[in-house]
Amino acid sequence: MDKFQNRFTRFGFISICLGSIALVLLISRCSISFFDYTLEKFEFSFPESELRRNVYTSSGEENSVVVDSRHVSQQILTIRSTNSTLQSKPEKRNRRNLVEQGLAKARATILEASSNRNTTLFKSDLPNPEIYRNPSALYRSYLEMEKRFKVYVYEEGEPPLVHDGPCKSVYAVEGRFITEIEKRRTKFRTYDPNQAYVYFLPFSVTWLVRYLYEGNSDAKPLRTFVSDYIRLVSTNHPFWNRTNGADHFMLACHDWGPLTSQADKDLFNTSIRVMCNANSSEGFNPTKDVTLPEIKLYGGEVDPKLRLSKTLSASPRPYLGFFAGGVHGPVRPILLNHWKQRDPEMPVYEYLPKHLNYYDFMRSSKFCFCPSGYEVASPRVIEAIYSECIPVILSVNFVLPFTDVLRWETFSVLVDVSEIPRLKEILMSISDEKYEWLKRNLRYVRRHFELNDPPKRFDAFHLTLHSIWLRRLNLRLT
Repeated sequence: MDKFQNRFTRFGFISICLGSIALVLLISRCSISFFDYTLEKFEFSFPESELRRNVYTSSGEENSVVVDSRHVSQQILTIRSTNSTLQSKPEKRNRRNLVEQGLAKARATILEASSNRNTTLFKSDLPNPEIYRNPSALYRSYLEMEKRFKVYVYEEGEPPLVHDGPCKSVYAVEGRFITEIEKRRTKFRTYDPNQAYVYFLPFSVTWLVRYLYEGNSDAKPLRTFVSDYIRLVSTNHPFWNRTNGADHFMLACHDWGPLTSQADKDLFNTSIRVMCNANSSEGFNPTKDVTLPEIKLYGGEVDPKLRLSKTLSASPRPYLGFFAGGVHGPVRPILLNHWKQRDPEMPVYEYLPKHLNYYDFMRSSKFCFCPSGYEVASPRVIEAIYSECIPVILSVNFVLPFTDVLRWETFSVLVDVSEIPRLKEILMSISDEKYEWLKRNLRYVRRHFELNDPPKRFDAFHLTLHSIWLRRLNLRLT
């Protein structure tokens, strides 16, 4: 009996030992599997928001260098970039292909719509088709833009030179656009560059002038900054080099926008330049560049006298034409030489006396003279539209805003500079019926030149985006 008990005890002890060893091996095996699984899940679920400011070399290969601009763990980012780059190349190519396929579909639907003259399709959004070149095509193009268009904003750089701009000055449209496309959650912005249709270089030329200009009429510091910025994004991202900047755009309302864009030959010759100073004699190319309307917002809003109201529409118009402004540039001296205080029906001043109000004159005149100054652009054109004073465009080489969709001849008068001596004769020849037609069209077109907060469909922000969208539609990438 004692022998049997001893054997049973030894057998039980050995069984317990073997069972313990097996249990330890099983737990170890499960722990390794679970660790591998959690590591894999962690690696591929790393928040995209943490990666937005990380930039990779343009090669995109397995040994790409990662620059961590937010001081996030370099090890984690390296692991992610190594694995996800290897596994996502086909996915990235597919996303780029989807962009081009989307553009092809948009082109086809817009082309089909261009021959459709059924006004019921767009009547609620475009109630006066007379002011548009092709309202059916515009309406379809706008819908396609809302459906597809995505803008990638480079995050390199710090305010105020980048990611900021003026919102309370004659150059306010520059800062307002940067604010709307970048700081608000607009549906047009994407954080995935492979889903982008265009890429935005978010520097502010106005702030470059303010902070870098040294007061010697030399734009070199501005060009140096822009050249360095393009070098930065083209080194850290593959997108600029892929198209020589053809699907990239800059935006500037300051007069020095064209000078600044000369910082890089591809920026000047290939990229989309969105500028108030749209002078075709200085390299502005309307097939690829966009005219930005110059909208003055002192204090961040339109002057109360220019706000849409029944009083504005009912304002009496005792004067035939009006102008007040400084003598500079090639056109204004001609206007002032022939008409400065020559005719009481056409008050023309070099500088308006302090006891008189500029906007009161605009509201009291049938026509407002809009001559170019040193540069072709002027906020006077938009102020004339706001005051329901028919703009009389006196300019050379000025590509007017949104000319790809708007018929300016339906709400303004274009007069050649050589005809300035005959200005009163030309305006007097416009019948009352035509004048009322022009003024009625002016009321309809106003909304396309308004900056709303938040933006509204078909306003200045959206039509500027639409002009960029049209340039991208014309660009076919292989």
